[in-house]
Amino acid sequence: MRRHPGLSIHPDASTNLAAARFDLEEGARVTIEAGVRTERRQDGVRFQVRTGGELVVGEAAWLRSDVQPIHLAVFEGASMRVGRDTFLNGCHLSAKLRVNTGACAMIGPGTRVFDSDQHPKDTENAERSGPVEIGDYVWVASDVTVLRGVTIGAESVVAARSLVTRDIPPHSLALGSPAEVRGPVGDRRSLMEEWALAVRRGVRAAQ
Repeated sequence: MRRHPGLSIHPDASTNLAAARFDLEEGARVTIEAGVRTERRQDGVRFQVRTGGELVVGEAAWLRSDVQPIHLAVFEGASMRVGRDTFLNGCHLSAKLRVNTGACAMIGPGTRVFDSDQHPKDTENAERSGPVEIGDYVWVASDVTVLRGVTIGAESVVAARSLVTRDIPPHSLALGSPAEVRGPVGDRRSLMEEWALAVRRGVRAAQ
């Protein structure tokens, strides 16, 4: 934090963050709120934030890195917010404009979230970006790709290896390439709030 004036880590965040890799350019802003936890793995979590970029990791989020590393990349002038009690499990989130997750979201191993085409197609087709919003209590399973401009509605589930190219309404089960709604999803809020409470209690007991 002395080296990077824009870095703020709450005293109640996990000391395992000392093993994370922070690639922060001048003018980058990173806020890690109370109760954020991860495993003590060298470079298990990589925070890459460029000039003018802003990353917020919300209260009690779990950056699980023992299956695969986590990579959170925020480009110049972009923003990313990881919601409270969100569970990121070995995934890659990249923001050139804006990527947000809601409360108690779950994103599985190998999943990639991009709010941009990443590169221009050719000299006549510029790179395009569109914000990505992943709602409260959403579960995005393993090896999913979420592309620019997508909103995944609250309490939805996206099945493994899906390719999400368009919006998914709340309380929907979506799967396929491209992902399509195949059925309804009931109440995930009470399920995930109970899970988050149990995890918080477990962390306190371990301390």
